[in-house]
Amino acid sequence: MPEPVRIVIPGDEPVQIAGSPHLARLKPYGEVVLYCDLPADRERKIKRVAEADVILNSRGTVTWGADDFKQLPKLRLIATCSIGTDAIDLEAAKSGGVTVSNQPGRTAPLVAEHSIALLMACAKRLSFQTAELKAGRWTQRENVLLAGKTLGIVGTGHIGAEVARLGRALGMDVIAWTFHPSPDRAEQLGVRFVELDVLLAQSDAVCVSTKLTDETRGLVGREEFARMKPGSLFINAARGALVDTNALVDALDQGHLGGAGIDVYDVEPLAPDHPLLGCEQVVLTPHNADQTPEGIELLNGGVVDNIIAFLEGKPRNVANP
Repeated sequence: MPEPVRIVIPGDEPVQIAGSPHLARLKPYGEVVLYCDLPADRERKIKRVAEADVILNSRGTVTWGADDFKQLPKLRLIATCSIGTDAIDLEAAKSGGVTVSNQPGRTAPLVAEHSIALLMACAKRLSFQTAELKAGRWTQRENVLLAGKTLGIVGTGHIGAEVARLGRALGMDVIAWTFHPSPDRAEQLGVRFVELDVLLAQSDAVCVSTKLTDETRGLVGREEFARMKPGSLFINAARGALVDTNALVDALDQGHLGGAGIDVYDVEPLAPDHPLLGCEQVVLTPHNADQTPEGIELLNGGVVDNIIAFLEGKPRNVANP
C-alpha cells in the first residue's frame, strides 16, 4: 500500500460525487477532503488544495492554469469526473510534474443518446410548440421527418460513433468527417467519410461530436453555417467553443437553419441575456447530457479507478503523457 495521501475535492457544486459509495474506496489510501460549494475566488481555491497530493476535480467550473500549479508543489495528480480536460492547462500541468487523468468514452452512449434527443426535439418542434400551446396558440408548423434524411457527424470518436449507430437506427443516411478517415473505420461505423464542406452541404442535420483542441476551436462559424442546407438542423453536445455562437444565432434568426439543439455554451452557466435564449427554434439543455443516475456513477467510479491506479503506480487514462 502506498504512503497515505491527501485527496481534495475542491468544489462539488452541483453535486457530482458527494454521497457516492465510490468515495469509500479511497479511504485506505489517505484522507479525503470534500468541499460541497464552489470556491468563491482563486485565493480560496488554492487554499483548499494547498496540501493536496491529489485533486479530484468533480466540476469543470473549477479550473487549473499555469499560475495555480506554481503554488501547488505537493500536487501529483488531477483526476476529472469528465471526458473533457479543457478546465486544465495540460502543458502547464505536465511542466509542473502533475499528471492529469480523464475518462475518454466513459459516458459516450449517454451523450450520444442526448444528442439524438436534441435532434428529434428540433425536428418535431417540441420546445417551440410547447411554448406556443402554453401561450394559448394552436400553431401549425411543419415538422421534419428524419428517416431517409442525411445525418452529418463532425468527429467520430466514442460519442460520434454512437451517434452514427443511433442515426442509422432512425433510418438516416450517415456521413462523417474526421481528421483521420480510413476505409476500415468507415466500414466499422457504417458511414461514408467526406470533407467537411461536403458534409455541411449534403446534411439535413449536422451533429458536432469532436473534442475541443486548438485545431477545432471555432470549427463551425459563419462560412460553415452558410454552406449548410436551408432548413437544416444543428446539434452540439460536445463543447461550446467549437462553434461561433453569434454566427449560430444569426443563422437561426435569419431562418437559414431550421433549428438547433444545444447542450454546451461559450460561457457557462448560460447568462440570462444570452442571445440563444431569444431564438425561436432552439432546444437548450444545461450541459447535462451525461447527467443521469447511471452516468453520474459511471463517472464517479471512473475517477476513483483512475486515482487508485495512479497511487498504485499504474497510471491510466493520462491526458498529458
